[in-house]
Order: sequence, then structure tokens, then C-alpha cells
Amino acid sequence: MSKRNKRRNNSNNSNNTNLTQSILTVLRKQYRELGTNPINYKQIALSLGVRDTSTRNLIIKNLKKLQLEEKIEEIDRGKYIIKPSKNYYIGKADVTSRGQAYIIIDDLEEDIFVNSKNLNHALHGDTVEVYVFKRRKGGKQEGKVTEIIERKKTEFVGVIQIQERFAFVECQDTKMYTDIFIPKDKFNGAKDGEKVLVEIENWPEKKDSPFGKVIKVLGKPGDHNTEIHSILAQFGLPYEFSKEVEDYANNIDTSINEAEIKKRRDMRTDLTFTIDPKDAKDFDDALSFKILDDGNYEIGIHIADVSHYLVSETILDDEAYERATSVYLVDRVVPMLPEVLSNNACSLRPNEEKFTFSAVFKINDKAEVIDKWFGKTVTYSDARFAYEEAQHVIESFPTKEGISSNSVTERSRSEVTIPSEISITGKEYTVKPEITKAILKLDELAKILRKKRMKQGAISFDKVEVKFILDKENNPEGVYFKESKDANKLIEEFMLLANRSVAEFIGKQSPPKTFVYRVHDEPNDEKIAALENIIKRFGYKLDTRDKKSTANSLNRLLKDVQGKKEQNLIDTLTIRSMSKAVYTTHNIGHYGLAFDYYTHFTSPIRRYPDVMVHRLLQHYLENGKSSNEKEYENKCAHSSEMEGLSSQAERASIKYMQVKYMADRKDQNFLGVISGVTDWGIYVEIISNKCEGMVRLQDMRDDHYMFHKEEFAAIGNKTKNAYQLGDEVYVRVKNADLVRKVLDFEMLGHQEEN
Repeated sequence: MSKRNKRRNNSNNSNNTNLTQSILTVLRKQYRELGTNPINYKQIALSLGVRDTSTRNLIIKNLKKLQLEEKIEEIDRGKYIIKPSKNYYIGKADVTSRGQAYIIIDDLEEDIFVNSKNLNHALHGDTVEVYVFKRRKGGKQEGKVTEIIERKKTEFVGVIQIQERFAFVECQDTKMYTDIFIPKDKFNGAKDGEKVLVEIENWPEKKDSPFGKVIKVLGKPGDHNTEIHSILAQFGLPYEFSKEVEDYANNIDTSINEAEIKKRRDMRTDLTFTIDPKDAKDFDDALSFKILDDGNYEIGIHIADVSHYLVSETILDDEAYERATSVYLVDRVVPMLPEVLSNNACSLRPNEEKFTFSAVFKINDKAEVIDKWFGKTVTYSDARFAYEEAQHVIESFPTKEGISSNSVTERSRSEVTIPSEISITGKEYTVKPEITKAILKLDELAKILRKKRMKQGAISFDKVEVKFILDKENNPEGVYFKESKDANKLIEEFMLLANRSVAEFIGKQSPPKTFVYRVHDEPNDEKIAALENIIKRFGYKLDTRDKKSTANSLNRLLKDVQGKKEQNLIDTLTIRSMSKAVYTTHNIGHYGLAFDYYTHFTSPIRRYPDVMVHRLLQHYLENGKSSNEKEYENKCAHSSEMEGLSSQAERASIKYMQVKYMADRKDQNFLGVISGVTDWGIYVEIISNKCEGMVRLQDMRDDHYMFHKEEFAAIGNKTKNAYQLGDEVYVRVKNADLVRKVLDFEMLGHQEEN
């Protein structure tokens, strides 16, 4: 046979193999979507876009061959289905930074490893079909991706490198293992070296890189706005509203009109105030306080009635749903709603009347709920406090025993004399005595509620939060740690009370009604065991006999590490050992809060699930029938996903600011704690500012260090010098990469050596 004929024959065989695989792909898809409904060669040809007679004849021949090989079955004359195989599964691809992947499959206990050569162009997060096989006798199962069912994302952020006739975009996502090829006619004005947002359009079968186009130029790498916009674009989050959405929002009637007031419970004369962060621009919750004739208290938790303005099936509602949450970056907030609503109409600003949705409770001195009411209201905020100001009020009054109010869990100030007014430093006003009394009594009741929660098995996560002091150009000048004090916990307890009570009110109804719950499953035993293995290095242990003892010992652990060098590390590891809280219509309770019923009712300005909860609650208060469960479950899944992306973006912005902060401090030595050890490096968290960076093992010149997994340590071959998890060491900044958001440290040695 001539070389030319041989090549032609090989080409024909290859084309035929591809056609066979395409037929199987169509039949597998048909089976997934329609079950045992068979299809004929014409339907297969239509799915493949085949119109010529010769290829149709090849399809018929291939079908007969596949039938003989018992890969497909002829159900009716000329109609086929694929034979279900135990070796094919549907799952999600979790791609590693090395370009390999693990396919996560719900029906399998163990994830399926896929080598890079068997990925078949699958990217991180893609839903794929995988064929599972055993690599060798007794070996672990491996797989090969046979079909990409759904792309997780097609847009990526990276730096464009332009050649004469084409360009490549090197993506900043560590899980994106390939660059993207850009034809010259699809640069969209991008210049060499700029950061861009690109979209993958197709990926030819035999090409190493996908083909794409530039859809937005983000700017010069390293510039502040470029990097912040890149973070948002990387996670598919918008940073501005379209003109159509802004125009729609600006034309909403936001007046407090009499016709609407008559439909609501009028609570404008009740003492009402807000307590929020000092830099907050929207106030979506307020508390009202009234002493009743019988000595009990009426406490209202009033939430901005966003659903009054956010009407279903409008362009504004569609936009809010797509965003699902506000995004809180280091230097800015990307709101879920336009400013006219988030900062104005729906913000419970002082000395303004607002439409609200309220949970009103009758409570006694033991913080027991005697009665409750839910419904739409109109309220008037008498004052606005920052947490620091409310904390000043609380700390201004010692208990009758003379102990600071910040150090006790239960007390009564009944014998304390309240002055006519309290001055707030730096403020133009003073606190009226009735507001002072309200704050002090609410603080007492909140402490009782918190103590009850802890007794029931709630877990107290008070992780230290790092905040940056920024100048006018958003450059970090300093770092401070945000603490959760009594004023924060006061608001937290009453918001939890409202959320739990609304969920109970709907959840306990019979027959059951579709509702949006915030659920938190029990922690995975393997993760708790891994946590135990690490904390024992620091002298701590857990009691995991049952659910309650596990919760109690976790609380004891979190309390014991407070103020210790390992606090942030153990706080972080403990949080990571927990299951992830999600939104769903299927209630399983909230493990972390120790609640059987829980939802999110209190923040509709910044969370779309709260808007859904408001709508459902009002619908059921009006005796409406149970809403469509599948519809709401899909909305819950979307909201959970967007919440996760928002959290990732927030963490990325913090990491960026940490790198920016440390870039100007390369000449300083820092004391840190080893927060992680891997086979490529030692992670160190600086004690004074919580910035984390890595010392590469290959950069440590005093010895050749090897990772010892069992000891959580990197140990020198010659000196046997060990760097273990939790050790205090001195480091210096070696490199601060703003584009990659990476800090590289130089190891200076253990604390005692310096």
C-alpha cells in the first residue's frame, strides 16, 4: 500500500472512530434526558448536524456494529438506546493546579482521579461524563472524561500576550491549566500586557488551547482598580448596573403614602433605633423597645421592606436575583440593589419614616418569648448608633456588684441610676435616658438568649477579622482587628431570634409549606478527626462521643485558644472542619446555631434569599397555598452558589490588600506562626497583621528540607532542623506579587534563634 493510501486509510479510520463516539454521545445524552425512549438514525443525524447521504449511511452501519458489540440495543425496528453501563458516571470536575482532576460523583464514596491526558478539555467545575476503569490490578479507580455536559464558566481573567497575528491570554486562575488563543480580529482593542476578560468560544478537538475573544479590557496589571475589577470579573460578579436597571430603580415611587400606611401596623411612635458598623451606608434592620403594663417587654425587629419595591418579574428583580448578594470587598461594596433603594428608600435612616417587615415579640425578664407577631409595618427611627457607640453606653454602667458590664453574662441594672443624657465622644448629640435604658435591657436579654443557645449546643465562632486603614487612594496605611463585643452580640441575638422564629412559624405549619431555610449539616467525621490530629500538637483535644459533646468541646477549644499565638490558625481550621451552610427548601436544622428551624429574614437589602423569605411569609400570612418547591429549590441553589463566589471574591480582595500592605515593608523582620506545611513550602502567618505568605522549600539554603506529612513538618536532611506547624518563626518579605496576589517570604529562623 502506498504511503498516500495508508494515510488516507488511517484518516478514514479516525473519522469513523470519531463518528462512532459521536453516536454514542448522542445516545448517552438521549438516555440521560429521556430514559428508555429510543431514537433512529435520522434523529441521530439531526443531532449531529449531518445532512449528506453518505454520512447517514455510515451512521446506519455504525449503529449495526455497535449493536453487535452489545454497546447499544435495538428496542424497535431501527430505533436504539444505549445499554446503561456501570462504568459511566456524571460528576463535577475538581481540577488541581497541576492540570489533573478529581471527578466528584454523588453516588460514589471516592472521587475519581483523571490524568491530564484524559481530561478531554474539561475545566474546573464542569459537569462531565466520565468512564471509570482500574488502572492496574488492585490499583485505585481512574477515569477518562468522555463528554463535557455543561461548562461551569467560559469567561476568564488574564494577561494578554500579543504576537504579530494572534495572542495568548495567560489566565490568573490557578485551576485554569491552559492559556487561551485569541485571533487577531478578536483583540477588542487590547494592548500587549494588559489584563483582559476573555470568553472561550470553541475548543477544536486537536488543539492544546481553546479559542476565545477579548470581551473587556480591565487595565494595567497592578493598578488598584484593575485588580479589584479583575477579582470581580474572575468570579463572574458585576461591578456596575446597566442604565436600564438604574432608570427603572430611579422611577420607583418611594414615597411613604397614606394609602400604604393604612395597610400596615403603625409603629412610628415606638422607640426605635439602629446599631450598625460605623462605616455602614445602608441600615436594613432596627430594634424597637417598649415596657408593657404587665412588666414585660415588646421588642420589635424591623427589617426594610425591600419586597414592597422589588416587584417580581421586573428587570430590577431579575438583576437582584442574578446577583443574589452584595459583595463586600476591602475598599468598596458592590450592592445587590441600586443606591436609590439600598442607601435611601430601604435604608432605615434616623429621623425618617420607612416601610418595614417586622417580627414583634412579647418577652419577659428571663428572655422567654410569651407572644409573637409577624407582618408589614411603618416605623420611624429615632437614632442611629455605631457598634462602638452602643458599646460605650453598655460599658458606662457597671453592675450593682461593681463589675464591668463587659465581663459578665447575666446581671440586672435595676438599681443603677440613669443620667439624663450620655455624651458620645466625637458626636454632636447625647443619648436620651429612654434609649439608654432600652440598650441596657436589650443587652441583658441578649446575654440570656446567648447563654441558652450555648447550653443547647451552639458553637461560638468569634474569629478575629482583619480590617485595613486605607488612604484616599485606597492604599493600606495600617491594620486593625475587628472584635465582636456586647453591642455586636446584642444585635446578633435579636436577629437570630427573628430568623429562627420566622422559620419555626412556617416550618411547623400543617400541611407543610414550601419555604427557604438556611441549613447547616453536622460536621464530617473525617474532617473532625483531621482537626483533632492537628490540635493535639498544641495540647488540645476534643470529646466527640455525640453531637452535644462535640459542640461543647469545640466551644471549649475556641475559648482556650483566645489570645494564643495559634488562635487564628485553630479558628480557621475549626471553621474549615464544619459543613457549609446553604439555602434549601429541605429543612435539616442548623448545627452551628443549634436551631431546628432557621432562615434568613433580616437582610433583604444585601441577600436575595431574604427577599424570597419576605415574599413567602407574606403569601402565607394571607393564607396563600404552598408555593412551587422545585422553583424555589432552584433559586436556593443559585443563591448558595453566588454566596460562595462572593465569599471567594472577598477573600481575594483581602489577599490582594495584604500583599499591597506588605510590599512596602520588605526591609522589616516579622514574627509569625507556621500555619501550614506542604511538600513545596512552609506557610507563615504574621502575628501582628495576619498576613500569610509562603517560604519555598527550594529557597531554604541552610539545608535540603523534606516534607514529613505525619509530623506536619519540613525537616532538614543534614541538620535535622525542623519547622513544624505552630512554630513561631521570623520571616522577611522576599516578593510581593500584586498581580498573582502572592506573598513570598524568606525564612530567618525560629524565634529563639533571633
